[in-house]
Amino acid sequence: MPRSTSDVQAFEARATDAELDDLRARLAAARLPEAETVHRPAPDPRRWDQGVPLADLVDVVNYWRTEYDWRPFEERLNDIGQFRTTIDGLGIHFLHRRSTRADATPLILTHGWPGSVAEFIDIADELADPQDSDTPAFHVVIPSLPGFGYSDKPATTGWGTEKIAAAWVDLMGRLGYDKFVAHGGDWGGNITTVLAGRFPEHVLGIHTTFAEGLRGLTTDGLTAVERRWTEETHDFWHHRAAYAKQQATRPQTIGYSLVDSPVGLLAWILDKFAEWTDTEDSPFETMSRDRILDDVTLYWLTRTGASSARIYYESHNSLDPELRVDVPSAITMYPRDIEKYPRPWAQQRYRQIVRWRTPEAGGHFPSLEMPEYFVKDLQEGLAAVLSASTTRFEAPGSADISTT
Repeated sequence: MPRSTSDVQAFEARATDAELDDLRARLAAARLPEAETVHRPAPDPRRWDQGVPLADLVDVVNYWRTEYDWRPFEERLNDIGQFRTTIDGLGIHFLHRRSTRADATPLILTHGWPGSVAEFIDIADELADPQDSDTPAFHVVIPSLPGFGYSDKPATTGWGTEKIAAAWVDLMGRLGYDKFVAHGGDWGGNITTVLAGRFPEHVLGIHTTFAEGLRGLTTDGLTAVERRWTEETHDFWHHRAAYAKQQATRPQTIGYSLVDSPVGLLAWILDKFAEWTDTEDSPFETMSRDRILDDVTLYWLTRTGASSARIYYESHNSLDPELRVDVPSAITMYPRDIEKYPRPWAQQRYRQIVRWRTPEAGGHFPSLEMPEYFVKDLQEGLAAVLSASTTRFEAPGSADISTT
C-alpha cells in the first residue's frame, strides 16, 4: 500500500512485462504507408515537409522495438521521488526532489505538450543541490498535467489552464510551500503565467520561455529581429498549427489513433520534436533517441494520447487578455521556439520583467536540447526574481510532512 502523508501518497511507476511485450508486438505488426513524395538527401529540413520521413520513422521504430529499454527511465522517476494526491476529485501525479539546503526555495516546473515530466528529470538534481554553493537551491516539484502521464484523466470538461493553476497552488500548499517560484514553457508557460497573475500572494516570481503579448499591438518601433519574431509566430499559427486545431476541436477523433497505434503516436509526437527544435534536420542532433522514446513510451503506457490532447480543447486561445503579471518575471526567448514575442509586447502583460534573455541557440525544448545552458539560465533568472521579490521568503515548516 502507498504511504500517505498529509493527503499525499508515495507512488512508484512499474510497467508489467506483458505491457512492454505488447508494445513490441504492435511495433512489429505495424502497417506503414508508402514513402513521402518529397525526396531530398539528408541533412535538409525540407525532407520533413510532408511530415516524418518514412526512413526516419522505420529507423526509430526498429530501435524502439529491439534496443530501447524503458526500465532506466522508470527507475529514474522512482529515484527522484514520485507521489500522487487528489485535488478537486482528480488524482495528480508529481515528482518531488527536496534540496538538502536550508535556504532552498520551492519551485514548481510545469511541462507542456507533447512533453511530460521527462523534460525535467535530468536537471532536478542540479536545481535541488547545485554544485556551486552560491547558486540558489530549490525544492523541486514537477507535476504531470491532468490527462498526462500518471495523473488521472478528467472525466468532465473544465480542466483548463485556470483550474490547473489553482490546483498547483493547492498542491504546493499540501507540501508546506505557501510561497514559491514557478517555471514553464508551452502549456506550462501559459499555466505559469496564470499562476503569477491570479495568485501573486503565493508566487514569489516566475521564469518562463513563454511570454504571450497582448493581441493587436503595433509593430511600430520594433527592431528588425523583433519584427521577424512576429512574422515567424504568425506563420506558425497560420500555416503549421494544424495539430493544435485538430486537438482543440476533435481531440477524441485523433485520440483513437494515438491510443491504439504506437507508431501513430510516435509519428505525431516526433514530428513536433523535429520541427520545434534548433536543428538542421533531425531532433536527434540535440536529443537522444532514448529520451524522446521515454516521453513517447510514457504516453503509450498511460494511454494518454487522447486525454492529453484535450488540454487544447479546454484552453486553446483562452489566456485572458486582461490578465497582468505583477510579480518579478524572468523571460527567455529561444530563437527556434514556435512562439516569440518582442519585449515591448511582453511587458504589456508581464509588468516587472527583471531579466530578459535571447540566447543564440535553442528551440522549444531547451531542457532537453541544451540542458546545461537551460539550468544555468533558469538558476540565474530565478536568482534575479528572488532578489527583486518584495515578499520575504521564509522556509516553510514542511520537514515534518516530508515526502522524500
